[in-house]
Amino acid sequence: MIHSKLLYNHEIRLSSELILSPGQVGLMNGWGVFSTIKIVEGVLFAFPRHWARMRRDAEVMRVMFPWPPEEMEESLLRLVEANEAWNSTLRVTICRNRGTMWAGPVPATEVDLFAFTANRGDWGRAVKLGIVPQARHSACRFAGTKVMSWAMNLIWYEEAHTSGLDETILLNERDEVSELTSANIFAAFGNVVVTPPLKSSGCLPGITRELLLEQIDTGEITVKEGVLTLDDLSRADGLFISSSTRDLLPVAAVEGMSIGTDDRVRSMLLPSYRAYEQQYVATSARRAKRP
Repeated sequence: MIHSKLLYNHEIRLSSELILSPGQVGLMNGWGVFSTIKIVEGVLFAFPRHWARMRRDAEVMRVMFPWPPEEMEESLLRLVEANEAWNSTLRVTICRNRGTMWAGPVPATEVDLFAFTANRGDWGRAVKLGIVPQARHSACRFAGTKVMSWAMNLIWYEEAHTSGLDETILLNERDEVSELTSANIFAAFGNVVVTPPLKSSGCLPGITRELLLEQIDTGEITVKEGVLTLDDLSRADGLFISSSTRDLLPVAAVEGMSIGTDDRVRSMLLPSYRAYEQQYVATSARRAKRP
């Protein structure tokens, strides 16, 4: 559940206030973009990467994005301070207000920024996954954008839990592995780790995925992009998933498949990832101020 205060266009408001309107086109149509950010000791972890992805997605979705990174970060940090959410999760959304015949009396701004914080979830020690075919269309213009229209992902996620699973693997139009509903997936083959490519799989450019590809170096493990099929997953030594809220979690089972569960490679990557996070937090120039 979200905390008692939220951020609405750079103002701290109560979460219980009736602020938004049905006439805001973005709310009724899912026309907007968002990101979910991990807060560590009052620092918005990897915020410049989140901001850059939101800006790219906003351009694709024809959503104004007028805030420079420093301005947005300062506002979000004030929300962290207001909720005393020093170690939590933050969701920030940019919602388009105008367009189509169904627009109503809305604020004068073209877009609204709103953000919430919440306690971190308990994701357990490993995940069990289902499979959904034809869930991503890699050739679509909007593939890889993180937009407010999230209902299909929520349905697949809910159905996975109804079936006793934790998440589900989404396949694209060629039956290639794309991603999960809210995480990226990796397969380990010896000391080589493969994750589906952005340009052809239809997956979202997760921030943790990006860090594993660009920043995390154990000296032994190679992380790269590559096409993955279900057959590839069954041949892998082990599988794991990544997201800003889960870090790196091993895959214990995939419904209807026999998979390897060797956790050696993930166990080698995780300390390096956490060391990067700790260094980022320790050297960050911007953080929420404690009383």
